[in-house]
Amino acid sequence: MNGLPRRWVLASGNAGKLAEMRALLDGLGIDLSAQSEFDVADAEETGIGFVDNALIKARHAAAHTGLAAIADDSGLAVDALDGAPGVRSARYAGVHGDDAANNAKLVSALGDIPAAERGAAFHCCLVATRSAHDPVPIIAHGVWRGRVLTEPRGDHGFGYDPLFWVESENASAAEMSAEHKNRVSHRARAMHELIERLRAGG
Repeated sequence: MNGLPRRWVLASGNAGKLAEMRALLDGLGIDLSAQSEFDVADAEETGIGFVDNALIKARHAAAHTGLAAIADDSGLAVDALDGAPGVRSARYAGVHGDDAANNAKLVSALGDIPAAERGAAFHCCLVATRSAHDPVPIIAHGVWRGRVLTEPRGDHGFGYDPLFWVESENASAAEMSAEHKNRVSHRARAMHELIERLRAGG
């Protein structure tokens, strides 16, 4: 990690996301703070894909804090819904971050579609930029396959975790401990790729 900044800002005020990111970065000498600690408002997510929005958020946070920034744009793409909710995952039901409403809308949208046709994937795109004008930001992408349940299961996690069933784990994402999820999730996979890229470029 030589040559990389020590202080970074996470382009999010989401406490759950910050906790996951800090756990994944533990031991790498990176001091990560949420943008909300600097009174940075959320960037306007005008991109059409996860990478676009992650870049927008990273540059926005870096510009307002003067720090290196890490941004994540993630969401759930459901096969039967042509990839929806996709980049609108956090505001699928109309209000950003209303997990209960988003989950209820997803269950309703899928209706009585059988389990075999409820395939979905969590995607996470991570961007690390040394500054707002970094011409070569690092981009990593993680994918986690599963299917959408007909009703929530589990009390952990956030977002669509209670509806996301992972066959290989025989559990929903919300039934997994934070430690286990941090080893197998889309964000974990993207973060592991990002860490390797940071080490190689540091």
